[in-house]
Amino acid sequence: MPHSDARRGLIEKAWAAAWGEGDVDALDAVLSPAYLRHSQDPQPQDLNSFKAAIVSTRAAFPDLVTTIDDIVMEGDRAAIRWHSSGTHENSLLGVPATRRRVEVSGATFARFEGDRVVEEHVTWDPRALLAALGVIRVGQD
Repeated sequence: MPHSDARRGLIEKAWAAAWGEGDVDALDAVLSPAYLRHSQDPQPQDLNSFKAAIVSTRAAFPDLVTTIDDIVMEGDRAAIRWHSSGTHENSLLGVPATRRRVEVSGATFARFEGDRVVEEHVTWDPRALLAALGVIRVGQD
């Protein structure tokens, strides 16, 4: 299915540039100007706030590596399973550098209109990141 292959290629290229190299403007090739990203936050992120979040995450974890594990395409939808790892070298969201190496994983569910993603729903556990940084303890009574 050539259309799926083209979309998969766009996702992989933009993801590698933005998350891997900090070139967040590469996302413009795959994300719509009307893009919305839904996660645990009650308010979805628009394209500019998503780019800013990537920049601040990469600043906090300069050795960040984010890997796409799987992409499943069906019609105008894509499911992306990913994991990220890095060392917390600088402050993130008010949490001072811990120098801890952390790994998180999640899934992103994207909806295309034409060749651009207009909406994503992201699932991951931010508590796992906070626990890995030593900010909170989970699983203990």
